[in-house]
Amino acid sequence: MQTITILIVDDEERIRKLIKDFFIQKNYSIIEAKDGEDAIKIFNENKEKIDLILLDVMMPKQDGWSVLRKIRQDSKVPVVMLTARGEEQDELFGFELGVDEYISKPFSPKILVARVEALLKRIKKEENEKQDINGIVIDDKGRTVTVDGNLVEFSLREYELFKYLVDNKGIALSRDKILNNVWNYDYYGDSRTIDSHIKKIRHKIGKKGKYIQTIRGIGYKFEVK
Repeated sequence: MQTITILIVDDEERIRKLIKDFFIQKNYSIIEAKDGEDAIKIFNENKEKIDLILLDVMMPKQDGWSVLRKIRQDSKVPVVMLTARGEEQDELFGFELGVDEYISKPFSPKILVARVEALLKRIKKEENEKQDINGIVIDDKGRTVTVDGNLVEFSLREYELFKYLVDNKGIALSRDKILNNVWNYDYYGDSRTIDSHIKKIRHKIGKKGKYIQTIRGIGYKFEVK
């Protein structure tokens, strides 16, 4: 498996070290830059191997916005902005410039890692446009599912839940894990909502609904036998 390389850009050494230590524990490769000018130089020298950039906004020489503008001239590399300012206008400005994710300081390093991994996973999914699993075709780009050539009308949540099960085929997924990944971290409702969605999905995909197995005491697993 290819190692993912992250460029950390922050003028505070302690922040870079904190972030670096957490990502190294997850087997990421880290490159560091101490200011905006340094970031542009290092990025241009390592453009082909950098998979994601963690970019601070307030830095000497050139701020994060200036760095982002230059990077976006010829690169679509995922960029996560780190800033002490959490105002809505700043976030909107960042998204207009091409920011993929926006995290305000202070932040939990564990949450930062989780957000980065979710972003990378989402991008990887978008790159793999179609999957064909024994007659079930999932079009990631069009967000559609067909079964034996027939279009299945899923709601957005049903699609995301079904896609998550398929992407993790063969793995028993707990209800809590499904909630965290499909409904995101801010969902605090009843996990039985998953059971309701699974029932609807099974009905809609007909005889292939048997591929979604109930794992007693745990949750669900998608498996084609």
